[in-house]
Amino acid sequence: MKERFDIHKHITDQIVTAIERGAGDFRLPWHSTSGAIMRPTNVASKKPYRGVNILALWAASEQSGFGSGIWGTYRQWSECGAQVRKGEKSSYIVFYREIEIAGEATGPDDGIETRLFARATPVFAAEQVEGYTIPLVEPVRPMESIAAVDAFVTAIGAEIAHGGTRAYYRPSTDSIQLPPREAFVGTATSTPAEGYYSTLLHELTHWTSHEHRCNRQLGKRFGDDAYAMEELVAELGAAFLCSELGITAEPREDHAQYLTSWLSVLKADKRAIFTAASKASTATAWLHERQP
Repeated sequence: MKERFDIHKHITDQIVTAIERGAGDFRLPWHSTSGAIMRPTNVASKKPYRGVNILALWAASEQSGFGSGIWGTYRQWSECGAQVRKGEKSSYIVFYREIEIAGEATGPDDGIETRLFARATPVFAAEQVEGYTIPLVEPVRPMESIAAVDAFVTAIGAEIAHGGTRAYYRPSTDSIQLPPREAFVGTATSTPAEGYYSTLLHELTHWTSHEHRCNRQLGKRFGDDAYAMEELVAELGAAFLCSELGITAEPREDHAQYLTSWLSVLKADKRAIFTAASKASTATAWLHERQP
């Protein structure tokens, strides 16, 4: 009997492999070799993918060298007048749909339960098709992206202080602490400003965990691994925001200490990366909803 395709395991293994492949310099799949990240977008709807599908397509792009960020199903490419080349291997995303099943009847309106069912969908990148011209995207000028992030953060109204040598969110005071801007230095793939803003967005994602915001309670499910999971959510949230706001992501210096715990959690729970990505998407959506 053919083994049923497990989309949760497939995507988790894909992310784990991508992390392990870059473990030497602690780069993760949502950081490209050029330092830039692009939010994967559907060719038909023109809308960006959400949740774990962002990670799945980032990992697939990194593995195959795709840089367009444009994806679609075989049918969607056909409807665009393009043709997937023969022999091209698909990547997978996951969609959830509600299904009704028979449950225990305790009253006249009972007996039907609604559950979410995960469906794996094969997709192809623009680099895998013929008859489609990948549009040229004008890069956002650095000063424009920095102004956009400043406006984004100001609209949120979070309490942010500068000083010291550490970056962190302190729940007891509901405040963010960052080193002075001048303490951030550039690397071969990023500027000091990019390092500063990606760290700020990481801590801002932590800030959304407060009970009066997204009320992220990871300890109920992940127990001792809740800290590692929250760090993964914050890193994903920062990566999502960096791609949306035009800031390239700077791998944080503390990745090394989280890497082992991230991998152990992901390997132990094939749905953990789905939870982390979903929580990160919820956090970024909450922040966007507070914009003018």
